[in-house]
Amino acid sequence: MTLEEILLSDDVVDSINKNRDYLLEIIPEIKNMIGFEHNHPHHHLDVWNHTLLALSMSKNDFDIRLCLLLHDMGKPFSYQDEEVRHFKDHAKVSANMSKSILNRLGYPKEYTDYICSLISMHDTSFIDADINSNYDYYLKLYEIQRCDALAHHPDKLDKRKEYLNEIQKLLKNK
Repeated sequence: MTLEEILLSDDVVDSINKNRDYLLEIIPEIKNMIGFEHNHPHHHLDVWNHTLLALSMSKNDFDIRLCLLLHDMGKPFSYQDEEVRHFKDHAKVSANMSKSILNRLGYPKEYTDYICSLISMHDTSFIDADINSNYDYYLKLYEIQRCDALAHHPDKLDKRKEYLNEIQKLLKNK
């Protein structure tokens, strides 16, 4: 089974779980996510299970699911333990790691740059962006942000849902 087949499965989480050994073989960096605790009140799952929950809510779209699979890859390498654990620049670290992974897997540079751009923006507001400049890009970014946000602690979703509603209105008005 290929990465594309795994991520485009109707039950993506089941497919990932059944093919975890293969995924760890082609993307060994995933191992660092498994069991890595967020230790943050906005998260109720470890990084890997947060990723799986986000994937479970995604549209069956390879770009979106690939971004979600890799979007928090950098958290085990960018955390600061204080009273609450923070992950400064984790999106940038995740994008850099993803670039290496996608290059290793043989994806074209243009596609790799596109996916890494989405990953680097997965945690960044684009309320003030010129959505018309690249509507399809922002539509995918919204879907990635939606799945990621809804995989956070259910008691901490109000601000995220407000943001998602604002973005959804912007996208519908374009």
